[in-house]
Amino acid sequence: MDPLEAFSRWLVFDVLHLSGQFGEAAAFFCYDVPKVLLLLAAMVFLVSMLRTYVTPKKIKRLLGKTGGIGGNVLAALMGVPTPFCSCSAVPIFIGLVDAGVPLGVTFSFLVASPMVNEVAIALLFGMFGWQVTALYIASGLVIAIVAGYAIGKMHLEKEVEKFDLESLWGRKREPKTTEERIEFAKRQTWEMTKSVAPYVIVGIAVGAFIHGYVPTDFLANVAGKGNPLAVPIAVAIGVPLYSNAAGVIPIVEALLSKGMAFGTALAFMMSVTALSLPEMIILRKVIKPKLIAIFALILAVSITFMGLLFNAVMG
Repeated sequence: MDPLEAFSRWLVFDVLHLSGQFGEAAAFFCYDVPKVLLLLAAMVFLVSMLRTYVTPKKIKRLLGKTGGIGGNVLAALMGVPTPFCSCSAVPIFIGLVDAGVPLGVTFSFLVASPMVNEVAIALLFGMFGWQVTALYIASGLVIAIVAGYAIGKMHLEKEVEKFDLESLWGRKREPKTTEERIEFAKRQTWEMTKSVAPYVIVGIAVGAFIHGYVPTDFLANVAGKGNPLAVPIAVAIGVPLYSNAAGVIPIVEALLSKGMAFGTALAFMMSVTALSLPEMIILRKVIKPKLIAIFALILAVSITFMGLLFNAVMG
């Protein structure tokens, strides 16, 4: 248990004397709000600093001019070593779109970043072995690539909010000195974090409430092996929840121990990490409802298909 989680539980259970499911939900909220906001601020600062060194033309040349689906593949691979939850991947998404990278390519990154990361890879390897880990990596990358490619083919650039792309990053003279770069990054960090924070808090509040009131026994019963609709049910249940991959893996392990099929459990994990309702709430600050709906539908269908495939292969 890290210090922030320990402090959150001490505050909720020892100081406020909350208990039961409401206490668990409150502890989750008190832990995740500062964690996500700190991650968000850190990412905006780093991306802002990087933006002063790496010009939009260079980024676009790296990702935007890769032939065919290659840009989606490269963006998905770039998302793997970035251990961020779906919420804190948003600043990089904005930066990529702002740099002129094709929308579909940026979505491949947005999907891969929370869905496939080294923390989850290490935990899965330790719990289930290399075969399961390899399936997790491959399925996550395929979903990220296919989802991004499909969105790119729809030409939905007009569904991105112009305010976020033009105002949050600024259009003034590019900083040259180290002091100017730091000042620029600090200013962008404050403006972006202040703008997105209400969406983060509302999203985490929704996820925290459901986190405290959805037991693993219930999930195992309604999405068990005997139910032919287990995979879509697991995906539907996972959407309102909020967690990163490391946080949901212990739940997946508990579900597997209660008899849930692996493909169903994997689909549940993917829906929680890459297709959560809190993420949709936060993304509303960046993209319009139509694109959010298309993004969610493509991901839901892809995750459901992968879950069914793994159940068929693994029995």
